[in-house]
Amino acid sequence: MKPIRVLIVDDSATMRRLIRSILEADQRLEIVGEAGTAREARDAVNLYRPDVMTLDVEMPSMSGLEFLQRLMRHRPMPVVMVSTLTRRGSDVAIEAMSIGAVDCVEKPKLGGGLDGFSKLADTVAAAARARVNDPRRAGEISVSRSNRNYRRICLIGGSTGAVDAIERILKTFPADCPPTLITQHMPAPFLVSFAARLNPLVQPHVGLARDGMPLRPGQVMIAPGGDYHLNITGRTDLRVNLYKGPPVSGHRPSVDSMFLSAVKHAPRMVAGILTGMGSDGAAGMKALREAGAKTLGQSKETCVVYGMPRVAGEMGGVEAWADLDKFGETLLHLCETPVKAQVT
Repeated sequence: MKPIRVLIVDDSATMRRLIRSILEADQRLEIVGEAGTAREARDAVNLYRPDVMTLDVEMPSMSGLEFLQRLMRHRPMPVVMVSTLTRRGSDVAIEAMSIGAVDCVEKPKLGGGLDGFSKLADTVAAAARARVNDPRRAGEISVSRSNRNYRRICLIGGSTGAVDAIERILKTFPADCPPTLITQHMPAPFLVSFAARLNPLVQPHVGLARDGMPLRPGQVMIAPGGDYHLNITGRTDLRVNLYKGPPVSGHRPSVDSMFLSAVKHAPRMVAGILTGMGSDGAAGMKALREAGAKTLGQSKETCVVYGMPRVAGEMGGVEAWADLDKFGETLLHLCETPVKAQVT
């Protein structure tokens, strides 16, 4: 198998050397070039024809965001944004993923540990295989009608490529949507920026989940990440449980953790699994479906990375499939389906 051709773009020569040393240690990857400015990056793309690019969020003369917009217009390709965990860096990273970047990772640090290095290499390798979506080609998004009889709670899990998918789904949700919990794989500062970006763009209220919050219509609660998983607790009056624990299925926050916490209330649940690499969420979705939940997977044709939905489907956890442009309305429809009485 041919190695994946990588272009590194960062204004810091020190950071370029560090990223190169990390990626060169992975036999799947080949560094074909480096660039320190947007102009150099443009020329390097034309010269080396890389499979994937790592791009610094903050660049001189032309920001990484502006360069990304031009790149996606003229030569769409997989891009992994490399960002600091500052609020500004996180805000720009989330904006970048909404306009076409496949994923965003924290800038590596000397002495930062092997886990961070492995995450960078795995993300770049996965991004090279990703389907690059051009936001300009996305169809019209219309908000679903209000005053529907929702009977169920909506759970959504995603990873690589799901930032844009979640935004598009929530733009279809009315202000009185069913209670919705979302687990997205990202560092905590990125999740703060993600929730802040979404809230003014959609009809329901979007925010980071807080421990003990009741699950109410019109509320979309996003896992805050860090040391915590977003789980569900309670018997009839369900609430958020921010569970402090180790990674589950290799992730924190974990989709499997959220799904599995809801199994005892499965007949009241609708679970959707979106684009992402790996298998997080597959076991939990299977358990939910077997216990009476409605489950929905994002179609292969509309996934950026067809990993999590594929594994969930192979395990028997996916009851129905939907393209991204129909995913939100399908979730809402499933939330209207009657709930079978639970035996207690």
